[in-house]
Amino acid sequence: MSIRIIKPGLLSTIQDLGRLGFRNTGINVNGVMDVFAAKSANLLICNEENEAVIEMHAPGSTLKFEEDALIALAGADFAVTINDIQIDTWRPIWVKKESILRCNGAMVGKRLYLAVHGGFDIKQWLHSSSTNLKAGCGGWQGRALQKEDVLPFRKSCRFYFQTESSVHVFPWKVSESELPFYSKHPTIRFIPGHEWEELAPTSKSLFLNKGFTVKKESDRMGYRLLGPPLERQKSRELLSSAVSFGTVQLLSDGQLIVLMADHQTTGGYPRVAHVISVDLPLLAQLKPGDELRFLPIDLKTAEEALLSQVKFFRQLKLACQLKLEPILLC
Repeated sequence: MSIRIIKPGLLSTIQDLGRLGFRNTGINVNGVMDVFAAKSANLLICNEENEAVIEMHAPGSTLKFEEDALIALAGADFAVTINDIQIDTWRPIWVKKESILRCNGAMVGKRLYLAVHGGFDIKQWLHSSSTNLKAGCGGWQGRALQKEDVLPFRKSCRFYFQTESSVHVFPWKVSESELPFYSKHPTIRFIPGHEWEELAPTSKSLFLNKGFTVKKESDRMGYRLLGPPLERQKSRELLSSAVSFGTVQLLSDGQLIVLMADHQTTGGYPRVAHVISVDLPLLAQLKPGDELRFLPIDLKTAEEALLSQVKFFRQLKLACQLKLEPILLC
């Protein structure tokens, strides 16, 4: 009842929705970069949305299933094959023992998520399975997955159906209309940050009207952006204050950084904007060299977008339970 890592890929880790409740002690939240994809993968196969998943960065992993498994893949298009059969993402897939899953290249996006029905048998650290790479804790031995790692399933799975094929792709999937539009040039919505009004008028105009390129120094902690230098109206020292996933900070050289899943708990740079949570998956799928633009919205619009997404996840959970639970034997 396990998956064996044949080829680990660039950076594959175990993640869930994050380690909540410990930021006051300086412990990062961590968790998946693309929350929409990870939640969808879990709900498609009747897991709870916070179940641990494998987060793969391009180039992705090669895996061997050492037991029959019900899985779902969601997120970037890595041209995945199972036993040399091309596999679609965003839908449940039944995989037989000894099957080999390969990621053959990143067609669209940067991160792909693999969920297994019943979840992985992973020891939690501080109530979360997420990997904290800096601390070397959580996830699978506190590190990225390596060749020959064996990830055990929490339980085996059987179905009330017969198939001769080594792979069975179920006919239902997440609606195209609900999927995030992954792009190399996304428009990212934001609400103004605490220090937004401290930007010089010309810098506000540049922020709203110019593109910003993701630099190669970007990682799970933060995306460094290259764009026109921005200035504050008056320079002043700031107290270190709380920051979150999606906080946009103005660095001392006038460039921007967007904090991502492994962000620190506090920071002293001006917080000029906060990316709305619904648009964080668009950020999560960007690669160095991709360009983004910022679009301001108000808090009410951001809340409405989030509530609409919450409603979608409830509907997805119910729909998949109605379709899969009658044939599940686990």
